[in-house]
Amino acid sequence: MPATTAQELPSSPKLVALLLTELARQAPDLRRTSQLFCGDPALAMRLLRLANAVHREDTRGVISVAQALALLPTEALRPLAQAAALASGPNAAPGLSLPQFWRFSLQVAKLARALAASVRQNQAVAYSAGLLHAVGELALHATAQDGMASVNLVAGLCDVRRAKLQQRMLGTTYAEAGATLAQQWQFPGPLVDALRYQIAPFDNEVYEPLAGLVHLAAWRARAQASGYDERALATSFPGEVGLALGLDIDMVLQQDPIDWGGGSATYT
Repeated sequence: MPATTAQELPSSPKLVALLLTELARQAPDLRRTSQLFCGDPALAMRLLRLANAVHREDTRGVISVAQALALLPTEALRPLAQAAALASGPNAAPGLSLPQFWRFSLQVAKLARALAASVRQNQAVAYSAGLLHAVGELALHATAQDGMASVNLVAGLCDVRRAKLQQRMLGTTYAEAGATLAQQWQFPGPLVDALRYQIAPFDNEVYEPLAGLVHLAAWRARAQASGYDERALATSFPGEVGLALGLDIDMVLQQDPIDWGGGSATYT
């Protein structure tokens, strides 16, 4: 698969415009700036890429939006936002509903953060992993348009069959594509592993709990999108992943910090 560039990762035009407005202020509000970066996978990717490139001496790496913003000066953020504006637009990822992609990514991020809180994992890191979990979809739509067009005809973004179909038709998945991009951009190992092993957390030689959190969060968001009834929820719940984290199905279903029917206006 060809390498993905930052220009091929579209952001929400509305969020980018709001970010540019905020950063144009003499003293941008840090909380508002953080909210905007946390609302868009591509913006978060760009931010973490910059922070990890600038602070290579930190062997632990930069793994969350809050950490990145604490390390980078405001003047470094403005060119980043301007570059994001150039890559954004309604037709930036042909065949992919970007509003749905942004909404789904945000749902998984919020669920991952809530699940992390319940098992005493780092909530900011879990949110980052959830927000970025499907960024490989953007990469695949940029580098394998014809193949992804075929995938989209059979399995939508929230379809549980999507990863297997991508593997069969493209020889890779959104998880692998996202992890490869994160690795190329020098993201910390735990975040790369969470992206790569989110579909099958136990395939990693060393189990990464972050991958398990993303797996459960994505399952919950897909189940909601697919309208699963009680029986479907029970039969599809990834019990082994939950067990490793100390989470049963009731605990996962209770973590719903989301207005499932709202939020789409953010991405128009």
